Amino acid sequence: MNEQQQRAAAKNHVARLRGFYRNLASYIVVNIILIVINLLTEPHKLWFFWVTLFWGIGLVIQAFSVFGPQSRMSKQWEEKKIKEYMDKNK
Repeated sequence: MNEQQQRAAAKNHVARLRGFYRNLASYIVVNIILIVINLLTEPHKLWFFWVTLFWGIGLVIQAFSVFGPQSRMSKQWEEKKIKEYMDKNK
């Protein structure tokens, strides 16, 4: 993989990270608002749970796609660390 391809891959990974963190922030803020609304209006019916659950499942799937073992950047990181270790122990 040449330098230009590595840069493109890194840029793509950073964009995916940014997207994940934005979705995580939205998840937290929106769910706090929904919990408050739910508890103030219908405390005996906890409907916010379903939104939190299903949105959370989607967020977990996105996290696995960004941080999971199939992430291309994780392979590059492993290779880099192996090379650093080998160079250090020469």
